[in-house]
Amino acid sequence: MPQPSQPLRSLGFLTIGLFDEADPARGHESTLSIIELGERLGFDSAWLRHRHLQYGISSPIAVMAAASQRTHRIALGTAVTPLGWENPLRLAEDLATVDVLSGGRINPGVSVGPPMQFERVKYSLYPDTANDEDFGYGRVSRLLGFVAGEPASTWAGTEGIESYSDRVQPHSPGLRSRMWYGGASLRSAQWAGENEMNLLVSSVVRAEESTEFDEIQLSHIGRFRQFHPAGRDARVSQGLVVIPTDSASAGQIAKYEEYARGRSVRTHEPQGPARMMFAPDLVGTSDYIAEQLYANKSFREVNEVAFALPFSFDHEDYVQILTDIALELGPALGWRPAPQ
Repeated sequence: MPQPSQPLRSLGFLTIGLFDEADPARGHESTLSIIELGERLGFDSAWLRHRHLQYGISSPIAVMAAASQRTHRIALGTAVTPLGWENPLRLAEDLATVDVLSGGRINPGVSVGPPMQFERVKYSLYPDTANDEDFGYGRVSRLLGFVAGEPASTWAGTEGIESYSDRVQPHSPGLRSRMWYGGASLRSAQWAGENEMNLLVSSVVRAEESTEFDEIQLSHIGRFRQFHPAGRDARVSQGLVVIPTDSASAGQIAKYEEYARGRSVRTHEPQGPARMMFAPDLVGTSDYIAEQLYANKSFREVNEVAFALPFSFDHEDYVQILTDIALELGPALGWRPAPQ
């Protein structure tokens, strides 16, 4: 059994929230019940992916709002919101509203770049400005400013019987400190540090200085902390796919191993013109996974993780995986569940 030199402080999980097009309510209910289970098991955070025009969560903020009313303690985050799909001012209003509803538990993670499938959707998203939109870091800066309470209007006051604010309402004072950036490159890691965000280290990264996934994640953590005013105290959360099998049935184990085999080819070398590297999935007993994690240099640099649930499993599989993470893997990493 590996002995942690620094206990894992925060244990979270990430879900894509798949659903059947013929019965979307059932899939969304499954996602909410998984988040409720996570809270009962003592997880510190639950994170939601975006899947626009697919059969997964298209509106994590709406799902977080629902989850906030069915939980009391667990933090709720997005990993990540692609800002190319969003208006920063409207997004700031939604995030602040859900943060107030949740009692200050929202952890929004964001990223920049053109939306996926942009050529196919750009005239639906931006019918008049598709070729002029800036999808760079300025979009994040605008969001951060609005969340922090910077002016969104040139005027505040009363007009007739209507009162107006010059900043986003409601204002949630602690939300700015809980903004995360999902970085896949050294440039993004540096920008996040310079702008005092928290960093979500991606399970899909750009091969720049190395083709070893662990080395790439480690370089992102180092660059982020180098440029963040808090230095080594700056918050970093690592995202990997782990599938413990401690209480899994023989059928589940076979399914999990086949899933990992089908995805393993893409982990061997950079993929595509962007030279993207994918993290290998870790499947096995919690003791085995803990040993693999402690052999990972980047894992030893963090004390927060958000383990990603596989995309295409059944509800009962997620229950088994989450339960084993909380009862077996987490303690093997020095983590202790949050008090109920």
